[in-house]
Amino acid sequence: MTITLLILSFSLIGSIALGTYFEIKPFNSVRTAQRWLKGSIIVNLSTFVLALFGTLFMGIQEVMAEPAEVMGLVAAAEFSIGKGMAFIGVALPTCIATYAAGMAIGPIGAAALAAISEKPENFGRSLIYLGLAEGIAIYGLVVSILLMGKI
Repeated sequence: MTITLLILSFSLIGSIALGTYFEIKPFNSVRTAQRWLKGSIIVNLSTFVLALFGTLFMGIQEVMAEPAEVMGLVAAAEFSIGKGMAFIGVALPTCIATYAAGMAIGPIGAAALAAISEKPENFGRSLIYLGLAEGIAIYGLVVSILLMGKI
């Protein structure tokens, strides 16, 4: 399990480093992608996905295990890999919903600013549309709070 988590961590760090490098030095018409680079990106992402599924399937056993009993009492303060993965699962709805809200607010905010600059009376309508887009993140937070009660 430790080896799988290390592979997952190094693959994630490599993906972040590669993305940062390409953000700083993007490809253009003069500078094209090298042939080996495309293969390394595919290998890095496939390693990440395989390690993620390996961690998931190894963690299922921890989730399904019975809690240890200490003198007839269930040890509630015990923290295992399964509980950690459950917390990651609880965080995913907020993470994905926040990302989706950010993707929605960008174009809506730009269009709202353009509309307000032409007609200032459209300010109220633009706030409604921005609020609807931000509601996506709030829904994800509510789902995470509801899932937190199940752990």
